[in-house]
Amino acid sequence: MPTFLWSYDEEGWVALCFEDVDGRHPHEPWTEPDLALVVRTLKDMADVLTPSPFPTDETVGEWFEHTINGWQLALGRGEDRLESWCAENLSALAELEAEAPMLVDGDSLLHCDVRADNLLIARERVYVVDWPWVRLGPSWVDWVGMAPSVAMQSGPQPEDFMSRFDLSLVPDRAIDAAVCTIAGYFVVRALEPPPPGIPTVRAFQAAQGRAAVAWLRQRTGWV
Repeated sequence: MPTFLWSYDEEGWVALCFEDVDGRHPHEPWTEPDLALVVRTLKDMADVLTPSPFPTDETVGEWFEHTINGWQLALGRGEDRLESWCAENLSALAELEAEAPMLVDGDSLLHCDVRADNLLIARERVYVVDWPWVRLGPSWVDWVGMAPSVAMQSGPQPEDFMSRFDLSLVPDRAIDAAVCTIAGYFVVRALEPPPPGIPTVRAFQAAQGRAAVAWLRQRTGWV
């Protein structure tokens, strides 16, 4: 990440100053050289940040249980704006999503929002920026979370992207539950009005949601 230089904290206002990185975002559509650099960086992060270099009380499991639980919210409120496959499988989606918090235990420090606009490429080095959501969990959750955005921006499909990492010790059910959770977050959150000052965020979330749902349908085989 960029080097932290100083901070200012007074009367409810906080400012953080980091080094200015002379870099660029990954190309869109994704190119193989950019993707190879980013995958290498994610693997390096998994090594360096496992176990977490500093303590934190926030975990991915708790985040999934209390915040990233869109399918359960949709089921509880009788959401009627979902596309047909999601609506027909909503109960099963909510059940799988409810399993996720128990399947994402780990001691890696995770970014929890890795995607192209949070990456800067400076020659052969990748900087990962925007770290407000750091939590403890297994390193593969960051890879799963990034996969739909790569597909959305004309990169490899999620299964191809994930094949670049060693997942031999990760149960398929854990990955399915994490994909389900991420899909539910994007799909259901995209139905909300845009927050002030960010008019395009819901369309951005909806696009990631479509990619995540397509991936989930492939993995589950649900009709």
